[in-house]
Amino acid sequence: MKPTPTFCKTDYQFLRELILKSKNSTNTKEANQLSQELDRAVISKESELTNSIVRINSYVTIEDVKVKKQMKIQIVLPSFADVKEGKISILAPLSVAIIGFKENDEVDWEMPSGIKTLKIIAVNNAAINNL
Repeated sequence: MKPTPTFCKTDYQFLRELILKSKNSTNTKEANQLSQELDRAVISKESELTNSIVRINSYVTIEDVKVKKQMKIQIVLPSFADVKEGKISILAPLSVAIIGFKENDEVDWEMPSGIKTLKIIAVNNAAINNL
């Protein structure tokens, strides 16, 4: 069973606005998927969120469970995305798959290369500042 994503109210509202602004762009599918995740999310107070939850600006180590391959990424706003630096847009399929989940969660997600099971190995939120 798929875990339920958790967001603080600030991130939740920010992502809702981002989705509205992104509807006309090339990532409509990802925006719709993110919207569906937000629809089923738990909204918590900022002070109640644990540091193990993936948020905007989080540094995350994830593992493709099937091939046991790990990668480190940072989830960033679309304007800061830079794949060479491991900065992945919040509207990219990989980010949509893991945002709101926490360390040790496993999520199945449809990626361009097919359905992947991703495990969140580690989350570092040291870089988070208020948007």
